[in-house]
Amino acid sequence: MGAMARYGFGSWINRALPMSFPLSTLLINILGSTAMGLFIGMLGRINANWAPDLRLFVAVGVLGGFTTFSAFSLDTIELIERGEWLSAGLYVLLSVVVCLIGLYLGLLVTRGVA
Repeated sequence: MGAMARYGFGSWINRALPMSFPLSTLLINILGSTAMGLFIGMLGRINANWAPDLRLFVAVGVLGGFTTFSAFSLDTIELIERGEWLSAGLYVLLSVVVCLIGLYLGLLVTRGVA
């Protein structure tokens, strides 16, 4: 469901606002991260142990399918809330840098450069 929503929303944005900047990805990541915060925050207000299967379904299944960036954002905020600032910073840095390197290496391999 989340992946289908991502495709539909992304296609709609790209048709409505055609440009070379990846606006649809940015907006989807912002929307998904905001939705994750609202959902997890709501569960926290109700009871942190309430409906763990529902939490997994919505957070991992639906929102994770919509944008994995929402899970990345949640992981980072949870580290910060626990006072693990160094771990949070390292997680952000490694996630961005190492994932970009991994993507680039994958492109090099498939293009026959590496």
